[in-house]
Parts: sequence; structure tokens; C-alpha cells
Amino acid sequence: MRLALFVAGLFAVWLVVHTTGIIDPDAVRNWIESTGPLAPIVYVPVSGVLGAMFVPGPVLAGVSGYLFGPVVGTIVTLASAIFSAILASIGGRLAGREGAVRVLGDRRTAWLDHQIEQRGLWAVAGQRLIPGMPDAPANYSFGALGVPVWQMAAGTAIGSAPRAFVYTALGAVIHNPSPWLGVAAAVVWIAMAILGLEGVRRAWKRRHEVPAASTPSDSAEPRS
Repeated sequence: MRLALFVAGLFAVWLVVHTTGIIDPDAVRNWIESTGPLAPIVYVPVSGVLGAMFVPGPVLAGVSGYLFGPVVGTIVTLASAIFSAILASIGGRLAGREGAVRVLGDRRTAWLDHQIEQRGLWAVAGQRLIPGMPDAPANYSFGALGVPVWQMAAGTAIGSAPRAFVYTALGAVIHNPSPWLGVAAAVVWIAMAILGLEGVRRAWKRRHEVPAASTPSDSAEPRS
């Protein structure tokens, strides 16, 4: 019941944000600008909270690039992504872990816990590289499945860095047109997409191989 209510609540937040326009990026940008020299520091938690509320990451990164330029903006965007990932994963862990165990069962949960222990950081990093996959639902899901906070932070830092540069650079180009910056963003985005899709292919292949190898685990001898 708690998991169902939590999912329903997340869906309600997503629906409100995406249909009512209650959060206006221009209003956020104007308010951040009014903070003066503290604007980059202020924007990190503001953007992180908005990201956890399903405001699209490219929009937030574009605002960061528009306000702070490609260099500082990328740093701010990446810090915001890490903050948002930690915030959402903690929410998922508190609200969804018990429900996830009940849905999956103890044996599947134990297997997933083992996979997360072995590959949790790279699962987070790889998800960030997949084109078009939003971060907020993944962050809540990772938290519900027990990915440690440090892996959420480190995986986000690794996987979100290319995306942070791409969308921040595009926002910076709007403010200060630069064809070379636009080309660099496009090249990084293409490379990111290729890596992300290759990661999906390998994960899908491992999805079939690992369970087959793990089936006889009940009779396996303990590892030394």
C-alpha cells in the first residue's frame, strides 16, 4: 500500500508539473539572476529539487547554461544532477523498499541486491547515457531497490557529465551564439548515445545469461 501510494504521488506530481505549467523556467531564471554572485550556489539545490519533481533535466541544464555559460554552467548542472539523484533515491528508499520486496519476493530481491552490490554504480552511470530516458523515475527506482547513496552520487557524476555539458552548452549558445560550441555539444551527444545504446545491448544480453548461470545456486558450494 505504501509503495502504491508513493507511485501514485509521484505520478500526480509529474501530471501537475507537465500539464499546468505551475513551474515556469523563465520565472526560475529571473529569480536566480536576482541573487547576484550567489546565483550558481543557489541554483544547485533549486534545480536539484525541481529535477526530483520531474521538471525535465534538459530544461534545467539549458537555464544553467544561459545563466552561467558553458563552463560554470556545466559544473552547476552536474552538481544539481547529483543533488537531485541523492534526494530522489532517498525518497525511493524510504517509501518503496518494503513494497519492492513484497512485489519481487525475497529470492528475487536478494538476487537484485547482489547485482546492485556488484554493478550498482555502473547501472546508475549507464542509465544516464541512454538517450531520452528521464532521470527522476530512475532515481526513485534505484533508491527503492537499495542502491547506496554513494553509488547514486558517483554514478550520476560519471554518467551525467556528458549530458550536463550537452544541454548546458545548448543553453549557453542561446545566450551567446557559438557554432563551435554547438558542434561540440552535438558530437558529445552522439558519442553519449552510442555508448548508452551499447550499454543497453550488453545489459540485455547479461539479463539472459546471468539468471541461467545463477539458477543452480541452491545447491552451489559456498565461495571461499
